[in-house]
Amino acid sequence: MSKQLSTEKIQSRQDLQAIRDIYTKSYEAEEKKILVCAGTGCISGGSLEIYQRFINLMKEKGIACAVELEEEPHGDAVGIKQCGCHGFCEMGVLIRIEPQGYLYTKVKIEDCEEIIDKTIVAGELVERLAYTKDGQVYARQDDIPFYKKQTRLVLEHCGLIDATSIKEYLSVGGYTAIEKALFDLNRDDIITTISDSNLRGRGGGGFPAGRKWAQVKSQPDGQKYVVCNGDEGDPGAFMDRSIMEGDPHRMIEGMMIAAYACGASEGYVYVRAEYPMAVQRLRTAIEQAEAVGILGDNILGTDFSFRLKINRGAGAFVCGEGSALTASIEGKRGMPRVKPPRTVEHGLWDKPTVLNNVETFANVPLIIERGADWYKGIGPDNSPGTKAFALTGNIENTGLIEVPMGTTLKEVLFDVGGGIRYGKKFKAVQIGGPSGGCLTEKHLDLPLDFDSLKKVGAMIGSGGLVVMDEDTCMVEVARFFMNFTQNESCGKCVPCREGTKLMLDVLERIVEGEGRDGDIDMLLELADTISSTALCGLGKTAPSPVVSTISEFRDEYDAHIYEKRCPAGECSKLKSIFIEPTECKGCTKCAKLCPVGAISGKVKEPFTIDPAVCIKCGACLDACPFGAIKEA
Repeated sequence: MSKQLSTEKIQSRQDLQAIRDIYTKSYEAEEKKILVCAGTGCISGGSLEIYQRFINLMKEKGIACAVELEEEPHGDAVGIKQCGCHGFCEMGVLIRIEPQGYLYTKVKIEDCEEIIDKTIVAGELVERLAYTKDGQVYARQDDIPFYKKQTRLVLEHCGLIDATSIKEYLSVGGYTAIEKALFDLNRDDIITTISDSNLRGRGGGGFPAGRKWAQVKSQPDGQKYVVCNGDEGDPGAFMDRSIMEGDPHRMIEGMMIAAYACGASEGYVYVRAEYPMAVQRLRTAIEQAEAVGILGDNILGTDFSFRLKINRGAGAFVCGEGSALTASIEGKRGMPRVKPPRTVEHGLWDKPTVLNNVETFANVPLIIERGADWYKGIGPDNSPGTKAFALTGNIENTGLIEVPMGTTLKEVLFDVGGGIRYGKKFKAVQIGGPSGGCLTEKHLDLPLDFDSLKKVGAMIGSGGLVVMDEDTCMVEVARFFMNFTQNESCGKCVPCREGTKLMLDVLERIVEGEGRDGDIDMLLELADTISSTALCGLGKTAPSPVVSTISEFRDEYDAHIYEKRCPAGECSKLKSIFIEPTECKGCTKCAKLCPVGAISGKVKEPFTIDPAVCIKCGACLDACPFGAIKEA
């Protein structure tokens, strides 16, 4: 069923306001709603099948349901919607029920009928599906600690409106900001508002967006471009993907405002091909906006025209860098170039280009609509607004969150994240992906904002937070990120191409028990050379995880190199497997299963393991019925 507007093209401000009023009334008339999370995580858990099951059951039971907004409100119909990511990914599949605000967790297809009968028809809570912690049942989503500590602005529509419908976006005030920009402000007013708000780029560098826009606007008249970086290559990061999937029209609106302010008539959204759902929803959103006249020529009857295209990248991490990204859009190999000139002067097709990431553009409509002073009232002066983070790793509540800038690491990990999984001790968090650094227990009170993190040698990056507990080997963490960066190096400059390979070789030797005296000094020397001489941001920040783990956990490096021991017991080549003679019954099971014949002994007497032969495969650990085989 089409979710396009059934009216003719919107040709004026009055047309837009009229159609927005129609769908706002239609949305508000739906007293009951079933909001099914259709983010990538919940889709993998079967949420689309659950969505269809709700529709089928409604029909079977004779209950009126609406899968899209109609121009004539139907208050008796239950709205069933495919929404963006609800955020609480650990608990998916997630279903929110209105008007109660209930959030049902870990919903399965067989739960649909009970939800309809008990909640939709009778208005009662299905308690077994509500989130429960320490014996307390949280019926309403807003009362769950995971959500209660958040400030969802960029993500405010994710989970509350149909992510595939322009009608729903209009019903919650969509395209009000571009309307204001076109009719109530001039180009200088817009750039002044963005500059005064101190909106800083959410892609990692934190460069002031208003300054970038002003630089593009100041270039001579002619073709200019607006480009959205939706590449998001950091391991564990999915903030931009969730915005593109859950609220694509808001990002598009932000790009339109940037284009109008800077004098651009064409834009590109660069999305990695590994995000098929984001690409699909962006394509749908663009088609819907074009069909009704919000995108295209003479938008809302003005002289502003703007066309938007999607470019799918091949997933190269280096294409998150501006000049490599624009080269990729042009059909060239994604490789950075020497700067200056910068993208604002010579960007896409050698023309002045505004390049911001998804989250940055998604902030713009809020700022234009509510004002710079409102925005500066959130978070610290130097980094106002909110930041979306992806919480992954050894933490209770994995998922997508949004908190004010300046929120401490402790609040994020323990209030929102629920603490370390299985009651383990917190050890570190890798922030900013391969370009970031390692934060430890001493950083728990550190505010998460651009400048505070820079002071301790870390960076927000795009917003990935990989949490590690006491059983994590920090040398292996450094090796993992260096392996990722080395694989993603475009190879253009020698420091990155050869230097990261040398660092990786050293780290691999260390985790395999072949570390040598002087390896740590070599890693630090290589890190300094690479960060000082590499061509682009990927190379300059590639050594960061190594440098930060050496700084915070040098004792672990020393143990690997000098004691041939992994304190966390994670590096298999450094593990020691032995048989406790007082517990061994001589049953021979371990010896029979050992693939290399490292275990010997007499029946009914304690057996022994020859460490020179043992390959540490762990087969004996699983085989011993008495727990006599130990690992250290």
